[in-house]
Amino acid sequence: GTPDSDLMFIGEGPGYQEDHQGKVFVGRAGQLLNRILETMLDRDRSRVYITNIVKCHPMKDPSNPEKRGNDRPPTDEEVLKCSPILTEQIRIIKPLVICALGGPSARYFLKTDRGINSLRGKVYEINPVPQEPEYSVKLVPTYHPAYLLRNPSAKKLTWEDIKIVMKIIGLKTG
Repeated sequence: GTPDSDLMFIGEGPGYQEDHQGKVFVGRAGQLLNRILETMLDRDRSRVYITNIVKCHPMKDPSNPEKRGNDRPPTDEEVLKCSPILTEQIRIIKPLVICALGGPSARYFLKTDRGINSLRGKVYEINPVPQEPEYSVKLVPTYHPAYLLRNPSAKKLTWEDIKIVMKIIGLKTG
């Protein structure tokens, strides 16, 4: 995405498609995220910045990267190792709002073990760049697009979350 974006979407980690193509959110979940961007925010992905907490594909069985269904959540150690990269991305871009896609992303920023159901629907003011204590950003957690593919009924709640994002960045919500 563009480093001039006022909006960042941050997921958990690359999956099979992302690992094989070297790009973020290119599988089915990425296609749904593209539709969310275009329909709700009237933007394509070139006008936002999309990344993940961890930069490598967390696999259940790393000896078989061609295996489908091999994804797993990143470990705390993997998150810790990748966090300086994510912090630097945020420091460079300085978005107005971060949309945390899914529970792992929201929990990373909010330093909590609460689930996405209790975190979404709210705006949190956070400092994601500790070396710049004066910098803060609004964090809006919502469901991960992969979750929406499995649970289409959550799309309505996601729409409510995206309307919060739209308001923060100055877009009309209909």
